[in-house]
Amino acid sequence: MGRIETDFLGERELSDDAYYGVQTLRGKENFSITGLRVAREPAMVKSLGYVKKAAAMTNRDLGVLAPDVAEAVCKACDRVIAGEFDDQFVTDFIQGGAGTSVNMNANEVIANVALEILGRPKGDYATVNPNDHVNCSQSTNDAYPTAFRLALILRLEEYAQSLKELEDAFAVKGEEFADVLKMGRTHLQDAVPMSMGAEFHGFATTIGEESQRIKESMGLLREINLGATAIGTSVNAPAGYPELATRHLAALTGENFVLSPDLVEATSDTGVYVQLSGVLKRTSVKLTKICNDLRLLASGPRCGFNEITLPQLQPGSSIMPGKVNPVIPEVVNQTSFFVIGMDLTVTLAASAGQLQLNVMEPVIGFALFSSISAMQNAVTSLARNCILQIKANRERTKRMVMNSLGIVTILSPILGYKKCSEIARKGYERHKSIHDLVVLEDKLLSQEKWDEVFSFENLIHPKFIKK
Repeated sequence: MGRIETDFLGERELSDDAYYGVQTLRGKENFSITGLRVAREPAMVKSLGYVKKAAAMTNRDLGVLAPDVAEAVCKACDRVIAGEFDDQFVTDFIQGGAGTSVNMNANEVIANVALEILGRPKGDYATVNPNDHVNCSQSTNDAYPTAFRLALILRLEEYAQSLKELEDAFAVKGEEFADVLKMGRTHLQDAVPMSMGAEFHGFATTIGEESQRIKESMGLLREINLGATAIGTSVNAPAGYPELATRHLAALTGENFVLSPDLVEATSDTGVYVQLSGVLKRTSVKLTKICNDLRLLASGPRCGFNEITLPQLQPGSSIMPGKVNPVIPEVVNQTSFFVIGMDLTVTLAASAGQLQLNVMEPVIGFALFSSISAMQNAVTSLARNCILQIKANRERTKRMVMNSLGIVTILSPILGYKKCSEIARKGYERHKSIHDLVVLEDKLLSQEKWDEVFSFENLIHPKFIKK
């Protein structure tokens, strides 16, 4: 059994169990690009439901929509928001038409659910029409980006929690490793001593900064163009609609949405997506650096740095028995590269808008949702499967510090730069430790003075010590 629906291009048959209609069907057939449906991001479906409900409430309040129709539409929206019809959102993420197929997908599903609520058959659009009723006072060009922004906020709230989990994991290790002495390095060469705790605390701090940038981006996403309709002039919307619809959406979602002061600008501008993508890229760059550091610090184990031991999660080679690889930092690196690539996609798409609309917003959505999803999974895995299980090889790191020529820097205020340079050169050429040269051979310091200068506390929190 099926039903026939008609648009200005002609008739099409749909199955009785399909809540979407003819325009969604055409979009489904025309845009088989990624193989990923909009329903892959339930937050987007939920957000469309919220936008359509806010619109119906506003149209009811302004006398544009009959109360019984508005009530049915609102009830249908509630069911969409609850996720009951996610499987009916079948259009591809990337599509032509600036998201029209997604918007009509929502309009048709909500209309047919509303019809069922009213005891009418699917497709009885004389009673509840996808365009005249569900899309009343709207255009794809304001409904779609408003839903997109709300969906991004919902996803970023989840992502921010994952970032916080990673920050906390680094902080835990910062405390655990506070008494682990190690050598700091610049240019991949020995520099001066530090604690491993300070190193991991630094990782925690830098991830915490990313959480702040995400919160700032979420604030920018709360400025919307709902009520702008086609190009920002609010054509076909009653007076007061933009302001009231924005208030309804804020009340429904608990998000502090504000109406853009310039709806023409807001309808064509995609700057907030560029900024958000840049934040995701910035975090990816930082994660790449951190994971490279972890791989270096765990390298070996016997023929490398071997300062830390990463959890052994799986065999690392099909030919080398016993080899274990740093697979979690590696996969986070690869995720970061992917997100950096998606940032270029957003940049190009945002720059490709013309005149009063940027029609490339669907690929921006695909790129941002893909990046957020991948990043959330990556940082969660990094925190749980790697960072919290790292062990410090404290005896090795201490030996490396005390055998390093870099510690001669600490003697510079006492012996002078030139003399310390001579000691470092002699140590390098004769394979001697700084201690042996300064205390035992040249007797430049007493053992007591050496112990004062090279105490653990002074090495990790250095104080200026005179001779």
